[in-house]
Amino acid sequence: MAQASAATAVQNIYRTPELWDKIKFTFFCLLLYRVGAHVTVPGVDVVALTDYFANQGQRGLLGLYDLFVGGGLSRATVFALGIMPYISASIFVQIAGAVVPTVDKMQKDEEGRKKLTQWTRYGTVLLAIVQAYGFALFTASLPNAVVNPGFGFTFQMVLFLTTGAIFVMWLGEQITERGLGNGASLIIFFSIVERFWPGIVQTFRFVSTGAIGPFSLLVLGVMMIAVVAGVVAITMAARRIMIQIPQRTMARGRMREAAKNFIPLRINAAGVMPIIFAQSVVVVPGAIAQFSGNPRLQAFAENFQPGTWLYFLLMGALILFFTYFYTSIIFNPIDLSENLKKQGGFIPGIKPGAKTAEYIDQVVTRITLPGAVFLTFIALLPMAIADWINVPFAFGGTSLLIVVGVALDTMAQMQQHLLLRKYDGFMKKGRVRFRGRQATGGF
Repeated sequence: MAQASAATAVQNIYRTPELWDKIKFTFFCLLLYRVGAHVTVPGVDVVALTDYFANQGQRGLLGLYDLFVGGGLSRATVFALGIMPYISASIFVQIAGAVVPTVDKMQKDEEGRKKLTQWTRYGTVLLAIVQAYGFALFTASLPNAVVNPGFGFTFQMVLFLTTGAIFVMWLGEQITERGLGNGASLIIFFSIVERFWPGIVQTFRFVSTGAIGPFSLLVLGVMMIAVVAGVVAITMAARRIMIQIPQRTMARGRMREAAKNFIPLRINAAGVMPIIFAQSVVVVPGAIAQFSGNPRLQAFAENFQPGTWLYFLLMGALILFFTYFYTSIIFNPIDLSENLKKQGGFIPGIKPGAKTAEYIDQVVTRITLPGAVFLTFIALLPMAIADWINVPFAFGGTSLLIVVGVALDTMAQMQQHLLLRKYDGFMKKGRVRFRGRQATGGF
């Protein structure tokens, strides 16, 4: 029955011309991105660079960045920076909207949003130049990684990587406007998925050679299924607050009927951002020690390497902190209560206005705690299992959260297109009501 329903939904896609055109355009843009992600910048010894990432740079900030760009950083491709400068610039603008009243006002106005979009693009270019320059210096510092180091190589690397980042930003915007789903999120999605298959093949090679036992492989498979199920559950979970909208007299004597509805408050409103922030902070000691060359700093940084108890303890504390921090930035209970008051709605038993905002803030604070704990569990447990089994690929909750979240969001958009054409979607009766992520580049 389920297979027949899925087959019918796929057939309905072909019967919806605008949806099919969006899907084709999206896949064309993603194919173009993946082709460019395999074109290497001239003057770099790819073998020396990939050897470093395989031996030392697989974990930490560089390894996480390389995961998000589909291995482009470890191969020094023209798309090595990927969509990350654009996402970083978008996050900065969003945080500025939470702390700067002028930016917050611009986010609520059409012309203001256009200006913020331009600022985000300018910020993307600036961040791409800085990151490209830093990566050029880093590559030149590796033994035998650069054929002719110097100003010419640095300028060439900055030019290629910055141009590539701008083109990827343009591709992401085109997918969002003319394709299906969020362009930035889909670019990261395909970059992460591409890295899964080589790791899976290498894992089975380890099993054939006896490096990984069958029982360890079974534990890994069960853990991956459990983590995916947990990610789906935490992504879809929400606390519904009932609201009532009384009967009102509209224009020209029309009456609006009284209605009951719900405000869905997501358990994990922050998405994957707390994990990314936490990992960025944890790798700072190692990065400072690596570039300083001080033996004492390097010895101190060894205590925070992935797999140590200090690493897991600090990561857990930082994920909890950043979950509350980022949720407070992207969620404003005052605006929600004001919008509810303008519509004439109210929460039963709660006075409109400040009391409603206070009540919503209390609910969000309470539901964020289990969401933060579960997010910490999802982020750290797979890493511990992977280290114990010694799998050859980075099996972490960060990538799974992104992959599952983007997949659910994209399927929800396809569902909406099919339902508008009165076709059956992938889920019966439209049960999947994924409420979307905040405007942070898809995270």
